[in-house]
Amino acid sequence: MGLAASIRRIAGAVLIMTVLGGATAPGSLDLDFEGLRSAKGLIQICLTANPKGFPDCKADSSAITRTLKAGQRSTRFDALAAGDYAVSVIHDENANARLDTFAGIPREGFGFSRNPVITFGPPGFNSARFAVGTAPVKQTVRFRYFL
Repeated sequence: MGLAASIRRIAGAVLIMTVLGGATAPGSLDLDFEGLRSAKGLIQICLTANPKGFPDCKADSSAITRTLKAGQRSTRFDALAAGDYAVSVIHDENANARLDTFAGIPREGFGFSRNPVITFGPPGFNSARFAVGTAPVKQTVRFRYFL
């Protein structure tokens, strides 16, 4: 057997193992922000695939957190495994690394993937959930302010 035939056989075997093994390319998320009332402070982001880690990422050791300057209007997450995710964001205007509240009402802006209706408290994971596969995904989060 010649060298060219051996290379073709190896390439074919690799292709078959990839297809049968279910290997998929990692996905990506492009996250855009709308409605920031100022460029003051920071944007705190929580990206999680674990419903127990939503919305603050504290109960999910594999969650991805990111901090951006509030003037930045977008970010990208690469190399995401396929699955369901949810995003929560805070406009931390005074950069104290938490959502400030008054009588339980947020004093700073916040938002979630899929922009679910907000009633009392944050939405559940399923309301903000979106799927990531091999194709790039885009989510636009609208910031909301109560005070």
